[in-house]
Amino acid sequence: MNEIQTIEGNPVRKEVEKMISENDYEGLIFKAAELHGHLCNYLAYGVMAGCIAVKELGVKSTGMEEVIAICETNNCFSDGVQMVTGCSFGNNALIYKDVGKTAFTLTRRDGKGIRIILDAEFEDSREMEYPEAYELWNRLIVKGEQGSPEEYGRMMQLFHEMSLKELYKPIDKMFKIEKIKVDLPPPSVMALSVKCAICGENIMETKARVKNGQTVCLPCANQEKYILDSTGISID
Repeated sequence: MNEIQTIEGNPVRKEVEKMISENDYEGLIFKAAELHGHLCNYLAYGVMAGCIAVKELGVKSTGMEEVIAICETNNCFSDGVQMVTGCSFGNNALIYKDVGKTAFTLTRRDGKGIRIILDAEFEDSREMEYPEAYELWNRLIVKGEQGSPEEYGRMMQLFHEMSLKELYKPIDKMFKIEKIKVDLPPPSVMALSVKCAICGENIMETKARVKNGQTVCLPCANQEKYILDSTGISID
């Protein structure tokens, strides 16, 4: 794999970049858990995929859109990707494709990228390897059955332990990796803020509408808007 290029003047990611250079997956997953809230196997897969992609492309992120991540799922995997790559929703370096695949692409601004997807056979084999964890997950989370505090605690502990074990599984069994060329949208534009004439709240100028000759926000204009929630992207 390529050596990571040095970008001076970005001390805020120094610890993360050191972990990446040393393949310190354990350090990275605990760092990602600060964002995600707990340890689980899909967070581990996101951390590992992010680390592989960053090293393969030889890039670092300063959060200024010079590196772009394209995530194809809104599950736990994506939080691992965001922490390791430095590409996030808030710094406009994260693109979300609502296709429901545990996969992501990391690309430079020139469109040269690498796509990593969790191997289907590997993914399907996890339930057999960790039967107790998945039995609890399927019953308490998937089916929504009422469980005791002890059962929920046991489930979280099992997934915590599983996530650390998965960090040491063979990469070639876990992922399918390919180099690709990506057509990226232009860099984000910082829009001015304007005030809604009805509710008085500031809004991005690009999201404002005109109603009865006045500048208003989307809710006050009673216009449809996109929303991203646990089901994916929909129109509200």
